[in-house]
Amino acid sequence: MRKLLAEFLGTYALVFAGTGAIVIDQQFSGAITHVGIAITFGLIVMSMIYAFGDISGAHLNPAVSIAFTIAGRFPLKEMVPYILTQLAGACLASLTLRFMFPGSQMLGATMPSGTEMQSFVMELILTFFLMLVIINVASGSKEQGMFAGLAIGAVVALEAMFAGPVCGASMNPARSLGPAIISGHLEHIWIYLAAPVAGAIAAVPVFRMLKHNDK
Repeated sequence: MRKLLAEFLGTYALVFAGTGAIVIDQQFSGAITHVGIAITFGLIVMSMIYAFGDISGAHLNPAVSIAFTIAGRFPLKEMVPYILTQLAGACLASLTLRFMFPGSQMLGATMPSGTEMQSFVMELILTFFLMLVIINVASGSKEQGMFAGLAIGAVVALEAMFAGPVCGASMNPARSLGPAIISGHLEHIWIYLAAPVAGAIAAVPVFRMLKHNDK
């Protein structure tokens, strides 16, 4: 229960702060800016890793939990409870934003600016590199080293900064599904469920190959 509570709180904070920055930017005439939104996502991820990394691993992301399970670094029996808890935290965060900003139609939902395939490929590549960083600095249940949060948060901010205008740079099914469900905008959600999971899973064999060559 401690782990699940940590995942719930961490994912809630991620969606509340990250998508909240998007909503506030729209409500207040671009006060946050695109760069500010990207930095907000990076900082909240970094903060939650330092807050909950030693309790639950601070996955905050179903794609990460699935990839860690496939890599043998996370128990299969804990994967589904983690994912359900992450989704619950994301939905509650979006409900909170709906209550606070009833005029927001999208609630920070991720949408492709071009074709669906363009966004799918972009999300897959973004999550692939994010997972490569995560799996190199984390053990699955506990983050390793004092710089794990900084490294992961920096990658999130970097990828959100340059890819956000293209696909929203979700890299996280929970981050996309929460706002989509609460706002009712589910028309492109398959991209943000399938691509991050595929990208995270693809990082596992590449990581194993790199580590095997090192040995």
